[in-house]
Amino acid sequence: MAVPGDKSIGHRAVIFTSIAHGRSRIWNLSGGEDNLRTVQAFKDLGVKMSQEGEALCVEGKGWDGLCPPGKVIDCGNSGTTMRLLSGVLAGRPFVTTLDGDASLRQRPMQRVIDPLARMGAQVLSRNGKGLAPLEIRGGNLRGIHYILPIASAQVKSAIVLAGLQAEGVTVVEEPQKSRDHTEIMAQAFGVKLKVESERSVVVEGGQRLSARDVRVPGDLSSAAFFLVAAAAILGSDLVIRGVGCNPTRSGVIDVLRRMGAGIEMTRQREEAGEPVADLRIIGKKLRGVEIGPEMVARTIDEYPVLSVAAALAEGVTTICGAKELRFKESDRIAAMTRELRSLGVQAEEREDGMKIEGRSRLQGARLSSYGDHRVAMALAVAGLSSEGGVEIDDSACVDISFPGFFDLLEGVSAS
Repeated sequence: MAVPGDKSIGHRAVIFTSIAHGRSRIWNLSGGEDNLRTVQAFKDLGVKMSQEGEALCVEGKGWDGLCPPGKVIDCGNSGTTMRLLSGVLAGRPFVTTLDGDASLRQRPMQRVIDPLARMGAQVLSRNGKGLAPLEIRGGNLRGIHYILPIASAQVKSAIVLAGLQAEGVTVVEEPQKSRDHTEIMAQAFGVKLKVESERSVVVEGGQRLSARDVRVPGDLSSAAFFLVAAAAILGSDLVIRGVGCNPTRSGVIDVLRRMGAGIEMTRQREEAGEPVADLRIIGKKLRGVEIGPEMVARTIDEYPVLSVAAALAEGVTTICGAKELRFKESDRIAAMTRELRSLGVQAEEREDGMKIEGRSRLQGARLSSYGDHRVAMALAVAGLSSEGGVEIDDSACVDISFPGFFDLLEGVSAS
């Protein structure tokens, strides 16, 4: 089986092809709503794009090819679109407003506003509380040395994108390394940047980017639901082809292996600088583990489905240092604790994580997704190991990242 293109890499592919000079093509871009919001945003900014067969063709005209949009740019539910686009627009000499749905309007944006303001952009938020909509007056940026209080690939990327347009040198430091898709792709488009001591990125402003083709690898965060589904069911044997296995993202593989899952990487290769492999998963008996703060940056999107793995593992699993989960599309700590309890699992909610006592079989139930695509998909995986199955409300939210997920899960479980 195969999963859609990596959403994180897809966002960046659209951004870099749009700000480069020349014609680029993108293959395997996810058809999920989040990536499509980024595509539409750059169309609104005057970038010409067209579909040619399976490739999206982008006619980039550099930074100066971006034009003032004639309307508010709607980021939908995509925090990545809003935060990374803020970095792009911080350097453009016009005014843009970014907005989103009710969920995105509650997600914290001050963390990206602060460094962009220090660089010289004017960013106004709703009621001055760091919430969308954001009005960005860009231009005349200067490089800064910024230390992130919390590791965040989105904030780091916004600063790097602004730094490429700033006068002088920009340095971004993190407390721990977050996913590095922006650094990898920037270099593929000809950007000269330095990564120092793994947690610091240095970039000089005024660089010209050159067009190139991009093939987006399969999304590990999407594959994670099938990794857990197969790992938790004894006798399973599943192969997922062409999955991106960037070390800054592969925490879910490390955690599942610690839990006892049999996961093998085969046909390892590189595509546009990103490591890619086929993943083979063999179902074995899982055991509870401790998942500490050091795993957060590499595993943040996979905690909902890992909590399902914990519910099916022998013994106790503890998750800590993951308070960031409370500021996603839903409060994922509260959401998963409540829904696991509905499945008969002893789950304790903690300020920065959870304590989960596993059981071999879950009870069927009616469950809530809270409008959160990852919660909905995680609960569907739980349903495979429940008595009588589960019913999930608002399952349509899955289309944000993974159209066709339920059909694929049904097909895999049937086989």
